[in-house]
Amino acid sequence: MSETVLVAVVCLLAGAVVAALILRMRPQPAAGPDPAAEQMAELYRLQAESSGHMRALGDMLAHKQSELQRTVNERLDALSQRVGLSLQDSTRNTVDNLQKLNERLAVIDRAQKNITDLASQVTSLQGVLANKQSRGAFGQGRMEIIVQDGLPRGCYEFQYTLSNRSRPDCAVFLPDGRPLVIDAKFPLEAVTAFREAKSEDERKQAAARLRQDIGRHIGDIAQKYLIPGETQDQALMFVPSESVYTELHDSFDDLVQRAYRAKVIIVSPSLLMLAIQVVQQIQRDARMREAADRIHAEVGHLMDDLRRLNERVLKLQQHFGQANEDVRQIVISAEKIERRGTRIQEVEFDGGDERQSPGLLPAKPHPLAAE
Repeated sequence: MSETVLVAVVCLLAGAVVAALILRMRPQPAAGPDPAAEQMAELYRLQAESSGHMRALGDMLAHKQSELQRTVNERLDALSQRVGLSLQDSTRNTVDNLQKLNERLAVIDRAQKNITDLASQVTSLQGVLANKQSRGAFGQGRMEIIVQDGLPRGCYEFQYTLSNRSRPDCAVFLPDGRPLVIDAKFPLEAVTAFREAKSEDERKQAAARLRQDIGRHIGDIAQKYLIPGETQDQALMFVPSESVYTELHDSFDDLVQRAYRAKVIIVSPSLLMLAIQVVQQIQRDARMREAADRIHAEVGHLMDDLRRLNERVLKLQQHFGQANEDVRQIVISAEKIERRGTRIQEVEFDGGDERQSPGLLPAKPHPLAAE
């Protein structure tokens, strides 16, 4: 496009120069022939040639301009097509990204809702744990869920009454008939005060209170729930929090040792699950031993029946042997009877006169007479 404009400008300048020369060399009136007339004629001729060249140049410029316009149009069409495709791809990618963004926003909304629900649950749980009775019910409920999930119905009882009228939170029955007592009333107030203590003096006072409360509770469990000959030799004190259990072992090991000496085992939820699994295995082994004893007794009865069956088979064999002997004797008697009948058939009688058969010897007596 710039080359075409440059050529047009050059042609215009050339035409202006030629016109200026013509005006400058215009012939003046004279009386005789003047050489300037010849020059003027030459200039007219040159102007005519320049006009022809200008027309040719104009045609060429028009052709070049048309080609340039066509080329520009083709490039613009190609560029428009590429831009359109690029816009379509960009639109499609934008739609896909917006869809993915909407999906992620939906996931974020669900997560936000879950977080809100969890926050409300934590708030409600905090309100529950703030009340002593509600906190005790929470520990009792968690202990009951662990026991119910691990043991079949009939192997445990909640609020079981002992002979001393005490009622532990749970009694798990073992194969020897003595229940394993579980207590879920852990004093969490002292632990909470110990955690919330800000100064060293408050921490010492909270620690002393914690030792006193838990020590008193250990003594109550050992006194009420450990009855010789009726319950197991050890009882379980359930702590409904893993963090509290860990803190007791880390900071109050003397309480843990005191509980061991009193035959009271402090257990967390995970340790209670493990203890319930051990109890379940003990009950399964007891059932297997009972089944083995019953199988052993049944095998003894089976051997007695087999011995009696053997005796009866031997007797039946004797009877079969006697029956075979009797059958053999019967066959022998039948053969004898058959031979005697044959001999009788060989005897002939004629007119009352007894005649000897040619095959019989008269000197010998008849076999029937001999027998």
